[in-house]
Amino acid sequence: MPVSVRRPPPAARLWTGGALLLALALLGTVLALTGGATHGARADGGPTHTTVEVSPSRCGRGWTRPVPGVQVFDLRNTSDAAAEVYLEDPRSEAVYGEVEGVGPGTTRELTVRIGKGSYAFKCVPDDADAVTGPTVHVTAGTIGPSAAPVTEHDLIPPAIGYQKWVGHGLDEVVRLTRSLRAAIDRGDLAAARTAWLPAHLEYERLGAAYDAFGAADARINGTDAGLPDGVHDKDFTGFHRVEYGLWHGQSAHALRAPAAALLTAVTALRDDWAETRMDPAQLGLRAHEILENTVQSELTGRTDFGSGSNLATARANLDGTREVLSRLRPLLTTRYAGLPGLVRRLDRARHTLDAFHHDGEWTPLDRLGRDDREKVNAVLGDLVERLASVATLCDPRRTV
Repeated sequence: MPVSVRRPPPAARLWTGGALLLALALLGTVLALTGGATHGARADGGPTHTTVEVSPSRCGRGWTRPVPGVQVFDLRNTSDAAAEVYLEDPRSEAVYGEVEGVGPGTTRELTVRIGKGSYAFKCVPDDADAVTGPTVHVTAGTIGPSAAPVTEHDLIPPAIGYQKWVGHGLDEVVRLTRSLRAAIDRGDLAAARTAWLPAHLEYERLGAAYDAFGAADARINGTDAGLPDGVHDKDFTGFHRVEYGLWHGQSAHALRAPAAALLTAVTALRDDWAETRMDPAQLGLRAHEILENTVQSELTGRTDFGSGSNLATARANLDGTREVLSRLRPLLTTRYAGLPGLVRRLDRARHTLDAFHHDGEWTPLDRLGRDDREKVNAVLGDLVERLASVATLCDPRRTV
């Protein structure tokens, strides 16, 4: 599946159950200039609200009456630059909650559980040094979960290891694609259909690298989406172009040029890979996006051009996700209490998908019964939600 490179919009993040979970970004209204800090419970009995200033000179000002329990901080940016805001332990820098992209003159909400401990807001303006506000001490209550921030430096070793693994994977993609082309060149379309799936699945396992592949990914694994002439468009290329021809009665002669172009594209990508540098900061996000796009593309059948191999592709995407997580595991072990549960859910998803693989054949998506379809959707949908926490925890944070 073509992996999207979208970054989630700025969002308030709440530490819950041992992991940062993406929460909805709640846009606050701009306070009146005569406003000032507010304290106290809402009239509807909701949690205490406290207005906290966000600026290089007055970061964290306004929180003067700390109380334990769930609180809502109205983060008011009085500066002329957008900023990220963290609520952290000032000594260990363990983060309890954060809000990205608080724009100038705007107010955003951060909801956290406060307990016995020390707290300080850190304001990180765009293009300026981070500023830590005054320390606030809470003397009672159960403290909420926190985790040490991940920096780009922390992500460099796993990114290097993953990039080397991708290089080996590309060697295998080239080898398998060469076999696919050879079958087409000799006119053996039955052998070509057999060779197509292993080559395509090997490429699908490399999903976390798609952003680094750049325009090559569209040539290798793009679909006909947005093309004026659809599957007959001259710009419809790659694995899915060959798939369409193999399962829609096109001749070997008609498929020789697309197969040759595919082999040229994967070979060029393999040869250039040693000079490519993946962005370490994107590794955690990709761990989430692989299966997010699986749900959006494979489980909807959007990427089926005749082979009926969507479930096989989903299984390859699951392998790709596990490989990324294996690289991130040293960082997650001490930060994500839900990691053992995530691993168990990955195993469950593997067993669920493998149940649709019999005698070398995968059940096409449109032949699943309603119960099986709901089971697959539920298992992978649950993983997507859990992996959102991995993406958030591994989102590198500025500490200076």
